[in-house]
Amino acid sequence: MTRLRTVASVGASSAREPWGSTKASRAELAPTLVGAFLLALASPAWAVTVTSCDRQVTIEQPPQRAVSHDITLTAMLLALGLKERMVGYSGVSGWKTPTPELQADLDDLPELAARYPSLENLLDAGADFFFAGWNYGMRIGGEVTPASLERFGIPVYELSESCAHVTPGRVASLDDVYNDLRNLGRIFAVEARADDLVHGMQARVAAVEARLGQQPTRPRVFVYDSGEDVPFSAGRLGMPQPLIEAAGGRNVMDGVSANWMKVGWESVVEQDPELILIVDYGERTAAQKRDFLLQHPALQGVTAIREQRFVVLSYLAVTPSLENATAIETLATALHPEVFTQ
Repeated sequence: MTRLRTVASVGASSAREPWGSTKASRAELAPTLVGAFLLALASPAWAVTVTSCDRQVTIEQPPQRAVSHDITLTAMLLALGLKERMVGYSGVSGWKTPTPELQADLDDLPELAARYPSLENLLDAGADFFFAGWNYGMRIGGEVTPASLERFGIPVYELSESCAHVTPGRVASLDDVYNDLRNLGRIFAVEARADDLVHGMQARVAAVEARLGQQPTRPRVFVYDSGEDVPFSAGRLGMPQPLIEAAGGRNVMDGVSANWMKVGWESVVEQDPELILIVDYGERTAAQKRDFLLQHPALQGVTAIREQRFVVLSYLAVTPSLENATAIETLATALHPEVFTQ
């Protein structure tokens, strides 16, 4: 826009000059006009505006020094082929264990902080973009927020599922993942790659749903993340909810208006889940979590415990990511073996 206005101004100014100027002067002016016009065409202004939670975020140019938080968000950027435009990540080694494949991708990228990044971490890295979320690297009232980073010219895109923390009652869906991938595609100018990833996920989910058809029952599922005195689980606002639904099940904590929260063991017993989804991450292995549940005195009458029906999924698979398609396929097979093992 600015260059085009400059060209128009030069033309108007020249028209007002008396045409008694020499041929040499006019000959010198013509290349200047043509060169400026071609430059304007070759270098158009680039900016995109996307919706991030309750904000409109404008990115003036594709980021070249991006930072992501958490294994989930980092994997998205890597899947979009953006490793060369990242200067680091945070929040992986202190919480999660990457798969060998993902760890290989991370080996030559610096981890800026094992858990939550500080403002200083991001400034020292020279970050020009931060992909994070609420309780995914940012906390309400914390040091690192979109408002605090805006003062330093670092735009933030928030993971859509995490917006429930700033927009009460917001329900997570698979569209959140598709939307995030497409918005990141626009931000980094890799729209075609983002569309390919989205279409691939959608095709896999559609295949599961088509095979399931209209099932007469929706088996009850309890998501066990961690915790012994009090279990940590997922309510109806979190990503496991749409994953379980797409797989033909029902989240027994769908009456709780939260994404991830603590519940009581008595609530688990009351809901009598038929299958327990164990989230595999943290200090305790999935096998240790399973053994703990099997030995818990209060759970001995629960159907999933009596029948020892468990599904183990990685943290990456149950939080917004490309692995959500794998989670749906795995859950659907466990919930409806009569359909998927024929």
